[in-house]
Amino acid sequence: MVTGPRALRPCRMDQRDVPVVWSPDTTLHDPVHEVWVGVATPATEVAERVQMIRGRLLAEGHPLVEATADPDPVLAQVHDPDLLEFLRTAADRWRAGPYDDLVGQPLVVPYLFPTPAMTGSLPTHEAVSVHAQAGRFAYDTMTTVGPGTWEAARAAAACAVEAARSVSAGSSRSGGGLAYALCRPPGHHATHGGYGGSCYLNNAAVAAQALRESGIARVAVLDLDAHHGNGTASIFYERGDVLYGSVHVDPGAGWFPHLVGFAEETGRGDGHGTTRNLPLPEASGDEVWLAAVEDLAGWAVDAGCAALVVSLGVDAATEDPESPLLVTEEGFRAGGRLLGSTGLPAVVVQEGGYHLPTLGALVSAYLTGHAETLA
Repeated sequence: MVTGPRALRPCRMDQRDVPVVWSPDTTLHDPVHEVWVGVATPATEVAERVQMIRGRLLAEGHPLVEATADPDPVLAQVHDPDLLEFLRTAADRWRAGPYDDLVGQPLVVPYLFPTPAMTGSLPTHEAVSVHAQAGRFAYDTMTTVGPGTWEAARAAAACAVEAARSVSAGSSRSGGGLAYALCRPPGHHATHGGYGGSCYLNNAAVAAQALRESGIARVAVLDLDAHHGNGTASIFYERGDVLYGSVHVDPGAGWFPHLVGFAEETGRGDGHGTTRNLPLPEASGDEVWLAAVEDLAGWAVDAGCAALVVSLGVDAATEDPESPLLVTEEGFRAGGRLLGSTGLPAVVVQEGGYHLPTLGALVSAYLTGHAETLA
């Protein structure tokens, strides 16, 4: 069993040798719109994201690995079985109902949310209609479910499992300690029992769980997405074997996920001290952002972690429509160098990033920086 933070130190690798684990099924989910403050708006988390990233990395010579791993056993460790069953069946149940004919809505959107504000102290029953049941699992209206959503989300989880297993095994196709999982839809907002924030299944949590099950004693998930990964944080909040650290725009300034992601959240019970949130002001830029990334890197090493999962959201970038942080391409390259310099094996899992013209270059910059420290 691996126990030391540098026990799986990667071997030398060319910067173009980072394997790209992907699946064509990740493009099957392609909603035409989201529902934000009651209005249908054009979707930003679109299938073309996969093609833009894949095309750039393939052109640069990175090897493609098509995911064949079965993610279901690991998903069962990370998510509530009721959530998995709902996501697996919701689109078909919706299509069998009257929704498209009556209101022209082909996608599953919650009708109500069964919070205590609705039920008070009354005993409750399970909703029967899919439009009412959806609010048990979805916590926003933006994250719609349609044909291909389950297949794409499950394929993204398979990419995470495949990358984690190859890294933990130190196989030749993992580059000896670094692999990139082209996961889409993203996952870090998906909780144990719910979905939202354009996320359905938590790919980073799946990767961390797969690393743990391979025998790695302690794993750190370091989240670089512009927004706090509330799903990943909540899944591991009471566990001491998986750390969660995040640098993100301050939710107290009105940014998603609004209610959580603050510095005082540090873990509970066995997980006390294993959560570290570094919220930043809007427009922080490279210098402030990189100082926070360096802080998280040192924290993971000092805590005795033996592997990393990097939640690589590139929506902190200057040109991204979701960007409040103004990180440059060179900033992402430098961030990769900082995390690569830990010497820890790493699974890089794709999260956000929505400016299609620069998306591939930003992902490439991070991977180049990370691999440079291993070359």
